[in-house]
Amino acid sequence: MKTLKVINQTESCCTTAKDVEVQETVNNSNKKLPIVIIGAGPIGLAAVAHLVEQKQAFILLEAGNEIAHNIRTWGHVTLFSPWRYNINKAAKALLEGSDWQEPNLETIPTGHELIDLYLKPLAELAQIKPSIRLNSKVVGISRQLNDKMKSKNRVNQSFNVYVEKGDDINIIEAKAVIDATGTWGNPNPANSTGVWLQTEKALADHIEYGIPNINSNTKRYANKKIAVIGGGHSAINTLLALAELQKENPSTKLVWIMRKRSVEEAYGGEEKDALAARGALGIRIHELVDTGKVEVVTPFYISLIKKEENINIIGTLNEEQKVLTGFDELIVNAGNRPDLTMNSELRLSIDTATESVQALAPLIDPNEHSCGTVRAHGEEILRQPEKDFYIVGAKSYGRAPTFLMATGYEQVRSITAYLSGDEEASKRVELELPETGVCSINLVNQSNTCC
Repeated sequence: MKTLKVINQTESCCTTAKDVEVQETVNNSNKKLPIVIIGAGPIGLAAVAHLVEQKQAFILLEAGNEIAHNIRTWGHVTLFSPWRYNINKAAKALLEGSDWQEPNLETIPTGHELIDLYLKPLAELAQIKPSIRLNSKVVGISRQLNDKMKSKNRVNQSFNVYVEKGDDINIIEAKAVIDATGTWGNPNPANSTGVWLQTEKALADHIEYGIPNINSNTKRYANKKIAVIGGGHSAINTLLALAELQKENPSTKLVWIMRKRSVEEAYGGEEKDALAARGALGIRIHELVDTGKVEVVTPFYISLIKKEENINIIGTLNEEQKVLTGFDELIVNAGNRPDLTMNSELRLSIDTATESVQALAPLIDPNEHSCGTVRAHGEEILRQPEKDFYIVGAKSYGRAPTFLMATGYEQVRSITAYLSGDEEASKRVELELPETGVCSINLVNQSNTCC
């Protein structure tokens, strides 16, 4: 049985009109309440670093059993951008006061290195560690005394953050909330329409989403027929890792399924690419396709995945229904989507197409932008109808895959400045990025998230 514990909660029972006025006074002076940050990944910890700099009280909540728990699940993957774009300025200033050893800023870290060489040392600092709560899953956020429908006195009420921790439910009262939970762990299905079907869910033991660590699970994939679904860099790097496995296990059959009009669209600029590493990636996958090591099926629109003797993939190819048969395993690289369940009692402005913050949508639309062409943005763009509540980081981009970690750092710098009363600083743009440099990649186990 779960128990309920209220933290920093103003004591109240029944109220009269006079009591309501008193309550307004109390909540208008809620500067003593903490700012709650949800998600102890790079963006959440950057927000914390800025709040330490601004001498603001905070609580950092992480659902996992360590900071950056989601990143640990893809720790073998190498990021797109070098260290210089992955270290937040405020965090760096705090770390330089400790015995932290700064990594080579020109090298590109793996997810494991990002945690172990940067995020963990940051989280261990005396100014931060006491305010981190692990194994703390946020299940809901509301205004105190109000559900989503109630308007009276709403903006003057503090937030209640409902947290499951073991068998307890804690309610944390906060003056502001920053949701930095990201989108990882909430993947899009293989189905081209984006609809999750039970037939796909039933195949969970034979489907991996994202970029699996092939080297640590060779038995699962060796000498099997594998479909890799998706047309981005994640799919390409998954195929490159599988091609290495194929060298030692030649019966491994690789089929690349995507919706692009032609496979050439996935190769990028190759030799003409402004980024040599990205071009080399296209060259390598092009070679694998040309030599027959990877079979390509495109443009293929999946409508159903079904288990019979093996896995069959049913869909449309050139306007004709086609069934691809005989698969043992599927790897789906179709991106992720935000989970807004915890935010359902708040008043939000979310774009209907990207599921990003509404005002951000035109700036990040993947039909128009790559990660190198999204301009910096801050508190004003990310502001919600629910005053002092913000969605930041990858979750602020919704389904758009153009998010940059450095851009997320600028988001929280601006927001924390605003929440600290420095409106002028919140309006400044303090992010300068080369047009393409942060989108560069290396060739091993590369992520398609640009960060």
